[in-house]
Amino acid sequence: MSALTIFSDTETSTPLWHSTQADEIAEQLNARGMRFERWEADRDLGRDPAPETVIGAYQHAIDKLVAEKGYQSWDVISLRADNPQKEALRAKFLNEHTHGEDEVRFFVEGAGLFCLHIEDQVYQVLCEKNDLISVPAGTPHWFDMGSEPNFTAIRIFDNPEGWVAQFTGSEIADGYPRLA
Repeated sequence: MSALTIFSDTETSTPLWHSTQADEIAEQLNARGMRFERWEADRDLGRDPAPETVIGAYQHAIDKLVAEKGYQSWDVISLRADNPQKEALRAKFLNEHTHGEDEVRFFVEGAGLFCLHIEDQVYQVLCEKNDLISVPAGTPHWFDMGSEPNFTAIRIFDNPEGWVAQFTGSEIADGYPRLA
């Protein structure tokens, strides 16, 4: 179940706000310039689908975003618990970073935890199948795929280079709850 938990950026143990209601999550995130929507991830992709299969199944959703926002490229990120690089990948994404473009993700399988550091708060957004999230360019954040990752998401970009991160060097992510 999708969820949003908001913390102070100095008090990591006591949430300021929490909800599992999609409309409440969207309202909170939209107020901060982020997009959160529930879409239909209704295609049978089989076990561990190839990126081409995922793109083909959801080209209609990608086309909608391209027409709306002018995005230029997209790809698929998919990770399973048996991936031998899962620990290194998790560690990389757990470092707070920003992007020079919006970060758009449509989860078609599984789940992941986006953590957004906005002013003096941390927004932890548990995204699951059917969730679309768009984080504005320049927003400090990190992503936790969990110790046993199992997700597939379509990543949509403003530029043809794809995922390019600028790491902040902050260790803030170390103090917040992680995805099991």
